[in-house]
Amino acid sequence: MTIKTMAETTASGIEVEVLFWVGCAGSFDARAQRVTKAFSQLLDKAGVSFAILGNEEACTGDPARRAGNEFIFQMLALQNIQTLNMYGVKKIVTACPHCFNTLKNEYPELGGNYEVVHHTQFLQELLNTGKLKVEGGSFRGKKITYHDSCYIGRINGIYEAPRQVLEHLDGDLVEMKRCKTTGLCCGAGGAQMFKEDEAGDKRINIERAEEAISTNASIVAANCPFCITMITDGMKAKDKQDDVMVMDISEMILQGMK
Repeated sequence: MTIKTMAETTASGIEVEVLFWVGCAGSFDARAQRVTKAFSQLLDKAGVSFAILGNEEACTGDPARRAGNEFIFQMLALQNIQTLNMYGVKKIVTACPHCFNTLKNEYPELGGNYEVVHHTQFLQELLNTGKLKVEGGSFRGKKITYHDSCYIGRINGIYEAPRQVLEHLDGDLVEMKRCKTTGLCCGAGGAQMFKEDEAGDKRINIERAEEAISTNASIVAANCPFCITMITDGMKAKDKQDDVMVMDISEMILQGMK
């Protein structure tokens, strides 16, 4: 695949429909890079004209703000807003709920006003309009449980879009005990991903992995790079990494199309 940057499309006089905000995890984390590639392939298959910022994309500042460093957050945010406004960006799609929440809900107060959609919402739209078609695939009849990430679920109230996307795979969707409005965090939110554990009896990601295992599902569907890392680690701690796969919804749709 050849994915163009906003600098390249602007220099060529090409207007793109959407900016794909890759995010730090999607750029640098080996596991999240696979999600970036899968989602890019789906955009390509659907005929969506898109571009990325490439080296001009900085961290949204979400971890800095969650950790209490407002100065770093505003510095990064203002830098990104200047770049986005320079290119006249109107619509942004991202596969990271943390980026989604920050761009959608926190950038407007600093002058960054954009239509921001999460990739599960975008995939739902592409599937509903027929731009993407899933015909059976390798998930038919398989037990799938879906993990509501905090920033998509409880914070932004997006529960149905991801589940409707999963319905296209003809799998058997089984809910965990704590789901939707009572969903349990994977343990990485609020910048916890980047700090040492506090004193306690059990890690949150192991608690969540146990809930997923109790559904007897063979696949945990996720929508967040942090959640994928934490739940995968939880499965390894329970020695279930060979029995339960943790996949991003975009990877599942791409596999279901083959």
